[in-house]
Amino acid sequence: MLKNTSMDRTATFSDAAAIPKTSEPVCPHCDGVGYYKEEVPFGHPNFGKLMACICKQQELSRRAAEKLYEISNLGPFNDKTFKNFNAAVPGVQGAYYAAQKYAARPQGWMIMFGNYGAGKTHLAAAVANELLQNHYHVLFAVVPDLLDHLRATFGPSSEVEYDERFEAIRDVQVLILDDLGTENTTAWAREKLFQIINHRYNYALSTVITSNRKPEDIDPRIFSRMSDRALCNQHIMIEAGDYRRLTMEQRYQRYPFTPASRRRMPS
Repeated sequence: MLKNTSMDRTATFSDAAAIPKTSEPVCPHCDGVGYYKEEVPFGHPNFGKLMACICKQQELSRRAAEKLYEISNLGPFNDKTFKNFNAAVPGVQGAYYAAQKYAARPQGWMIMFGNYGAGKTHLAAAVANELLQNHYHVLFAVVPDLLDHLRATFGPSSEVEYDERFEAIRDVQVLILDDLGTENTTAWAREKLFQIINHRYNYALSTVITSNRKPEDIDPRIFSRMSDRALCNQHIMIEAGDYRRLTMEQRYQRYPFTPASRRRMPS
């Protein structure tokens, strides 16, 4: 007796169609749609309104973090950590321990002053890298580069609106501004920078600022906010010389560094 091959083919096709095309778990809250509507009575503010599901919120949060990382240009600083910072160099220990403490609990503002090559950028990047590993949303930016990112939003090829970029910068969970005072001192740059810092001051948002400028060379409006002891209980002065000028032998020289010296560091 001949076998009914057409029936076999139909059965095979039906079985294949019944198998899910993906093995990825579907969100139990929205069935993978990403949005849902609340069951609320007519007249309620959320009636008929699409609400982002927790899975969509996580996706949006991840994308926002990726955009911040792109703006940060942290790639060249990925190797800047606390582990490879030479804390034995005279004049850097106080800043080193203060930065570690801040990375463990980023509240308020941390301000570091120091000359070129004193280790400010390394410590600021180490704070950023440590916080990123702990899933904080962080924006690390050299101040002139940050302002360039804002200017670029006015270009015809920009894929992001100015307001979106500005809001992302001023509201980020932790903002790290490196080399304050080296920016182009145009009226536009001064005002945008002040708006960012003033917003973070008003809302007490976690902020790290480094500078090689003298206090009198910084915009008085900005320095006044940097000096508020309610947000920043000290200005960290790094007294070390230019590390870049040291030979490799000098960089790895054993400096006297004892537990007693560590106890004298600021708490």
